[in-house]
Amino acid sequence: MAMNNKQVEKLQAQLQKERRLVSFDNYDISVKQLIDMRKSGAIHVPPEYQRQFVWDSARESQLIESVFLGIPVPNVFMATNEDSTWEVVDGVQRLGSLAHFVGSQELLEQIEKEGPLVIEGLEKLSELNGKRFTDLPATLQLLFETRPLRATVLNDKSDLNVRFDLFERLNTGGVLLTNQEIRNCIFRGKLNDHLKKLSKQANFIESIRLKPSDASNGAAEELVLRFFAYLECYQQFDHSVKDFLNGYMKERASKPLKHQSVTLFNQTFDLIGAALPDGIVRGNRAVTPINLFEAVAVGCALALKAGKTPDSQKLKGVVNSAGLKKLTTGATNNRNMVSGRIEFVANAV
Repeated sequence: MAMNNKQVEKLQAQLQKERRLVSFDNYDISVKQLIDMRKSGAIHVPPEYQRQFVWDSARESQLIESVFLGIPVPNVFMATNEDSTWEVVDGVQRLGSLAHFVGSQELLEQIEKEGPLVIEGLEKLSELNGKRFTDLPATLQLLFETRPLRATVLNDKSDLNVRFDLFERLNTGGVLLTNQEIRNCIFRGKLNDHLKKLSKQANFIESIRLKPSDASNGAAEELVLRFFAYLECYQQFDHSVKDFLNGYMKERASKPLKHQSVTLFNQTFDLIGAALPDGIVRGNRAVTPINLFEAVAVGCALALKAGKTPDSQKLKGVVNSAGLKKLTTGATNNRNMVSGRIEFVANAV
């Protein structure tokens, strides 16, 4: 169906608004410059991205061959940090492969490789097979190191929401990042450090049950984030959990959690751990549902904040109650359902 004039005007307005938020710079950077920048820390690879470096030696060798031959390699995408360093958004495999081939022992340790890349499986440059970078004559080493790659860099004029969107859209590596891992890359600061610390506390760990696959992908940190975001702002929640959590971190990234907030966190999970020895689960389930976590954790925290002393037996009963089940199943991510389940627990305990 063709667009009418009103729809076209709205689309043009959206384009103008969103394009103003995006600002990129393009650079042609030599292999040596890229490696030196990574070694010095001018290019930063978030720890969450390191697990994406999954290319085998044959795939790495193909990239090295392409660079030698001058075959165009996809752009490396980065984002500018507040301190003017660049954070890798897309290209960790390519940068890691270059470091694996040319890099010093220090760089090899950074990319968790025991030794330099030995080229294998090449057809066009078959004489490179079995060779390391240090096996090459100085002329070929220089040829390789001076080859340019294109870097597209989101500069510091761009909105942080655009940066999250870029990470999300270009998150195409071998092991995809979760939303919380992307937040860890973008919203670095005192709040993020605090979330990581609290996610490792015994009282919190004993209160939740995660799937094995969620053990190291930021799932626990996101639950801590949800606790504080909903505790402080649940009445402002709209419908997008991702935008809600991003907005909370964006506004508070450089600020540590207040002492009283951390104290309330500890009181809440001390209470939950004692009342629910199997963790925040329903029936014989082995995993904590996210919306049940929100209801129980934030509801208990609100009760404590109001000066109540939650009753352990009441808490056990409310977790499996029909009333809470109704508020935590089906389409639950709207303001009424979020407020309803949190306040249901706060009032019931």
